[in-house]
Amino acid sequence: MHAETQFTQSGDVSIAYQVVGGGPFDLLIVPGFISHLEAAWEDPSYARFLGQLASFSRLIQFDKRGTGLSDRLTGIPTLEERIDDVRAVMDATGSKRAALFGISEGGPMSLLFAATYPDRVSALILYGSIARLAWAPDHPWGLKSDEQWEARLQEWRKHWGGPYKIDSWAPSMAHDSQFRQWWARYLRLSASPSSIITLFRMNMAIDVRDILPVVSVPTLVLHRSGDRAIDIAQGRYLAEHIRGAKFTELPGDDHLWWVGDSQAIVNEIQEFLTGRRRVSESDRVLTTVMFTDIVDSTKRASALGDRRWRDLLDRHNSMTNMEIKRFRGRTVKMTGDGVLATFDGPARAVQCACALVDDAQRLGIEIRSAVHTGEVELLDDDVAGIAVHAAARVLENAKPNEVWTSRTVKDLVAGSRIQFIERGNYRLKGLSDEWLLFTVKL
Repeated sequence: MHAETQFTQSGDVSIAYQVVGGGPFDLLIVPGFISHLEAAWEDPSYARFLGQLASFSRLIQFDKRGTGLSDRLTGIPTLEERIDDVRAVMDATGSKRAALFGISEGGPMSLLFAATYPDRVSALILYGSIARLAWAPDHPWGLKSDEQWEARLQEWRKHWGGPYKIDSWAPSMAHDSQFRQWWARYLRLSASPSSIITLFRMNMAIDVRDILPVVSVPTLVLHRSGDRAIDIAQGRYLAEHIRGAKFTELPGDDHLWWVGDSQAIVNEIQEFLTGRRRVSESDRVLTTVMFTDIVDSTKRASALGDRRWRDLLDRHNSMTNMEIKRFRGRTVKMTGDGVLATFDGPARAVQCACALVDDAQRLGIEIRSAVHTGEVELLDDDVAGIAVHAAARVLENAKPNEVWTSRTVKDLVAGSRIQFIERGNYRLKGLSDEWLLFTVKL
C-alpha cells in the first residue's frame, strides 16, 4: 500500500500526515507519545495492521508535533496546541468528520478534541489509554513523580539508542532480533532523547478526567488485560466515566497495538464502526467439515411427544458432542436436528461420523452424515465458505444410516482402512461442475 507523506501547517509548526485507503468514512489515528509515519510501514506487522484499517476506511495518520517527520520542538507543547494539530490535519485532508483512534497518550488528545468539536467526531476508539498519567490520591494507578522518576528519565536518555522498553511495550516480540533492530531504529527516528524527556514531562501533566462526562460521541475503550505499560484500571476508569462507553478487555501483555493478537483489535474497531467483523486471510484455513441430520425428526417428535422427544434429543446431542471431542473435532453449532463440526483431519471426521451413526441406532433413531474437506472462513462462533456449503449439499443426498463424502475426502484418506463405495457424479445446488461422491462402507 502506497502512503505518501504530506505536510500541513498548525500555526507555525509543520505537521506530517498520510492518507491511505478509500473507505466510506474517515478514521484518524491519534498516535501515542512517539511515531514515525514512514518507518512504521517498514515493519510487516505494523504495515499489515494499517492496511487492514485502510481496507474499510479512509485512514488518516500523522506525527504529532515534536515527533517523527513533524517539526521538532524546544518547549513543552500543551494539550490545546496538540488538538490544533488534529484539526489542521483534518482540514488538510478535507475530512469534515472522522472517527478518532486515540492510542495510549493520544487518548487524552482525542477526548479533548471530541468534547470540543463533537460535530467533527463520528466515534471515538481509545486503546491502552489514560485520563491521567500521574498518580493522585483519587487516581492510584498513575505514575508517581518523585526523585526516582527523574532518575528514570535519565535512564531513558542513556538507553534511547537501543530497543528500549521492549519488555514492557512488546513482551511478545522481546526476543525477536529483527523486531528489536527495527524498534530501536523506530525510536531513534521518532524522537531524540531530549525530546522524549520533554514529552514525558508534558504527559505527566495530562489530566482530562473532568471532561469525560462531557464526551457525547459513541466510544469504544479497548485495553489488554496484562498491558505492562498502562494498567488496565486506566481503561476501566475511562469507560466508567464516559457516558455510554463500551469497554472491551482483550487478552495479552503487549502495549503496542500492532503486535500480539492485533487482529482482535482490528475486529473490534471494524465491528464498532461498521457493524461487521473482519475476516482476514489468516482466518481462512483448510479443514474438514461434518454435518449430521436426524432422519424423519418431525415424525419422531410427533410420535413421542414434545417432552420425550426433547429428552431423546438431549441424549443424542450429548453423545454427539462427546464423540466429536473423542475424535479431536470442534462442535461449531447444533443445527436443531443435527450438528455442524470441524476436524483437523478427514479420517477422524469420517470415523466420528460412523461412530455417530452407531450411537444414534442405539438410541432408536437414524441419522445421516456428510463429510467434505476444503477452505473455510473462521468467524467468531461459526464457519463459512464454499466447503461448508458443499458439505451441506452432499448431506442432502445421504440416506438413513449413511455417511457420504466428497472425492476430496476419499483421496486424502488413501492408505487408511476406511473403505468407500462410489455413488457417481452429482450436481450440487449452488455449485458448479459435477461432484463425484462416495459413501463410507460401515
